[in-house]
Amino acid sequence: MTVRIGTRASKLALTQTQQTADQLAAVGGFPVELVHIRTDGDVLTGSLSQMGGTGVFVAALRDALLRNECDVAIHSLKDLPTGAAVGLSLAATPRRVDVRDVLCARDGLKLADLPAGARVGTGSPRRAAQLRAARPDLEIIDIRGNVDTRLGRVPGLPGNAVTDVVPGKSCDLDAVVLAAAGLERISRLDTVSEFLETDVMLPAAGQGSLAIECRTADAPPRPGSAEGSKDVLAQALSALDDPDTRLAVTAERALLARLEAGCAAPVGAYAFRKGSMLYLEAVVCAVDGTASVRDKRATDGLTEVGATLLGIELAEVLLAAGAADIADLQAS
Repeated sequence: MTVRIGTRASKLALTQTQQTADQLAAVGGFPVELVHIRTDGDVLTGSLSQMGGTGVFVAALRDALLRNECDVAIHSLKDLPTGAAVGLSLAATPRRVDVRDVLCARDGLKLADLPAGARVGTGSPRRAAQLRAARPDLEIIDIRGNVDTRLGRVPGLPGNAVTDVVPGKSCDLDAVVLAAAGLERISRLDTVSEFLETDVMLPAAGQGSLAIECRTADAPPRPGSAEGSKDVLAQALSALDDPDTRLAVTAERALLARLEAGCAAPVGAYAFRKGSMLYLEAVVCAVDGTASVRDKRATDGLTEVGATLLGIELAEVLLAAGAADIADLQAS
């Protein structure tokens, strides 16, 4: 049996998919084959919200699963919509890596050292809002493109192939903000001038995590469910699932779902288990950075139900504090 693994064809997607495929093959003892799937997010231009949100990176992969063109799909979990996909299951959440955002700035500058009016690029409303809150004197530039393209907007970064200043294309920004996890996976952490701690910038829900999705009939059975499989693929997927990561991202995604937050909503959320407790912190920001609502909660209910209730509880706290009044939570 050869397991077909669907992936986007970007450098980051191929790298993280190959790494996961190698782990699956090692655990399951079966050969694997990567199937390249082109998504709307790889073709369309413009801002993410105009294209329909993070779901544009996921829909084609899900369709390929349902059409039996692949057996497994690997996503960045933060790209996965919170709504359930009929016929599909989140089969595994491998151990999470660094959740933080990072600043990649010219001359090794840190956020506090950037001069007034410095141009900082990001395609994320969440990052833009928290940058403006921390440094209202910065000029935040909306950018798109893969990781290498974004890094190419900052002059002098290690590994950049282009040195010419071309507005909108290369060497025209003072810094960009990206996810540490993505840079780690493609071995470009040497471009980082500062890791932004979560008290400055809370990450996106699911950041640093991968999602392995498959048809429900092929997935490992979940607690309390009769659906699923016990064949070799399901067993391998179960072996890759990290329980603490699943608890954390379940809480984060439950919070997003209760907030009814679209992909362009400036919402940060981070959960982690420590000892017998699961902690969750979240922030909802005005896009211009002038207002925010931030709070945290914890639970000793270390089950998916407990994590879900924690996310809902914190969302209710944020809504009661006026989250819906300071941000367009339905932004997509």
